[in-house]
Amino acid sequence: MSSAVDILSTSADRPPALDDTVLFGHPRGLGLLFITEMWERFSFYGMRAILILYLTQALHWNTARAANLYGTYMMLVLLTPLIGGYLADRIIGTRRSLVIGGLIIAAGHFCLAFSSMTMFYTGLALIIIGTGFFKPNVSTMVGQIYADGDSRRDAGFTIFYVGINVGAFLGGLICGYLADTTRFGDSGWHWGFAAAGVGMLLGLFVYVLFRDKYLPGIGVRAAKQLPDVGAPIAAKDSNVALHALIGATTGGAISLLLGGVDLLGAFVGVTIGASLAVTILGSYGEERKRVLAIFLVGFFVVLFWACYEQAGSSMNLFAANNTNLQVGSFHIPSAWSQNVNPAVIIIFAPLFAWIWTKLAKIGREPSTALKMAIGLALLGLGFVLMVVGGKRADNGVLVSPLWLVAAFTFHTWGELCLSPVGLSYVTKVAPMRFASLLMGVWFLAQSVAEKIAGTIAELTPTPGTPPPLPRGGLLGMLQHTALTLQGFYSIFLVAALSAALLMIFFVPTLKRLTSTVST
Repeated sequence: MSSAVDILSTSADRPPALDDTVLFGHPRGLGLLFITEMWERFSFYGMRAILILYLTQALHWNTARAANLYGTYMMLVLLTPLIGGYLADRIIGTRRSLVIGGLIIAAGHFCLAFSSMTMFYTGLALIIIGTGFFKPNVSTMVGQIYADGDSRRDAGFTIFYVGINVGAFLGGLICGYLADTTRFGDSGWHWGFAAAGVGMLLGLFVYVLFRDKYLPGIGVRAAKQLPDVGAPIAAKDSNVALHALIGATTGGAISLLLGGVDLLGAFVGVTIGASLAVTILGSYGEERKRVLAIFLVGFFVVLFWACYEQAGSSMNLFAANNTNLQVGSFHIPSAWSQNVNPAVIIIFAPLFAWIWTKLAKIGREPSTALKMAIGLALLGLGFVLMVVGGKRADNGVLVSPLWLVAAFTFHTWGELCLSPVGLSYVTKVAPMRFASLLMGVWFLAQSVAEKIAGTIAELTPTPGTPPPLPRGGLLGMLQHTALTLQGFYSIFLVAALSAALLMIFFVPTLKRLTSTVST
């Protein structure tokens, strides 16, 4: 979300530090943000790797209750950046917002280090709030390093993306090791949470120490607010408030009808409804077609992440309960299963980038929509392995961890086909005056998917316990599907492969809707 009040990278008096090429052809400021984000992701993914395990093993919550909290937490973590990004744009500035967010995140992790339910809930709330301030702004600052037209920008974001996954890998590795109760007993959980907080403080310390040297002016509020690009066009539409009100009311009413009296669900419905109404009712002609294309793609994004995000919930529990983690005298911490994803991204991201570039040179590169369909298909193939492995585990056998490794590998290949190209798709297709809002919608789709993922994970089978009682509504339908197909993970196999086929069907439609831009 680019800021209208921060000093922009297009300024005529750019500091020389922003144009150096010391770091593999990039400014050293990119390396500073790489390290800062790496440690923030260390804290986030380190805590994520052990959260549901802590709920089920230390607090002895049942699977349904633990998965529900996990899904709600992950949903809110992706909702608050919409608010934090707006505050940074209009009031705080990205530099200050990043520091505030990092401190709040660290405080949240340290709260989790105490054996108190009050501190536990306080810690989760602080991490949610802090991530809202931090997440949207560090990425914005990466973009501000480069001047308009700088061909290094895409490569710079690729380097930054590697930093995210290095942090995710180290977080799961270290926090998962510390939280392994076979080594450190019950106190290990709190050492794991505390380590995540230490990682966040390390990232902040490095950032504050070197930001003036390597990121001069980046993220600092300008003395006078700059004009908002596209504002004259938007100002002509006097019905924006009315459109937002109509959409918010409709979205809130639908969510209440579907989910009952649920304030969180109502808030999401209001947000989605307002976004739909403002962008669709407030656009015309080719603009409206492109907006419709983004919302259509967003539907498939929800399906993808709702399946993919079983990684931190049901698949994490599968690693703990159904997998043989003993290798000789060494017990593999179950949380280490979460390290497969970032490791595969670090290894294969350059390969995928090379493949797309090579295909583009010979005129055979798939469209973005087709790439996303391939991503959904790869996700489904990963769940084929989980269905087979799950059937073996149903017979009381502790299965090889290679089932999870192989499944996570396919899932991550799917992510590489969908997530980076999807972000690029939004920036290319979104009309200029709705660019920030529609990027927020992209993250909102992931947020909704996180909650759906947690809700479905409530059905995760637990060894030694009877199947959950029949449920009503959508969960009941999914439960019936799983029982009919004889396997919990068959839900995601069917959903992912069906979504892949459906998206292939919509590829021509998406091409027509975005015929004025190259996708």
